[in-house]
Amino acid sequence: MTRILLDTHVLLWVLTDDSRLGSGARRGIDGATAVLASAASLWELSIKHSIGKFPDPAPLLPAIERSGPVLLPVSPEHALGVRDSPLEHRDPFDRLLLAQAEAEGAVLLTADEQILRAGASRVMDARA
Repeated sequence: MTRILLDTHVLLWVLTDDSRLGSGARRGIDGATAVLASAASLWELSIKHSIGKFPDPAPLLPAIERSGPVLLPVSPEHALGVRDSPLEHRDPFDRLLLAQAEAEGAVLLTADEQILRAGASRVMDARA
């Protein structure tokens, strides 16, 4: 079976049962051996909160713990894996999530077109 790492927006979709999450993605989550949510996603949302682009993400932590994704800390291996990212754009969170997926043997579930077009081997379209 597959391990799945949720991109930040997909984590929010899962927590809110958003209709943008496709049926194939839902089946993938249901059949996964592990569903992971990166601590980097909370970091990203905290930064967005600090600049007024997102509400306080602190209430998400208990919601994540209740809904089932396992929180994945950022390890030194993950941080160093960023140097091998296939992404041409410079979003550090996207690069880190790809590195984490690679290091953890997980598939990154995302709807981010830049990530999907980058040709990374461990990526699945969350809208499918």
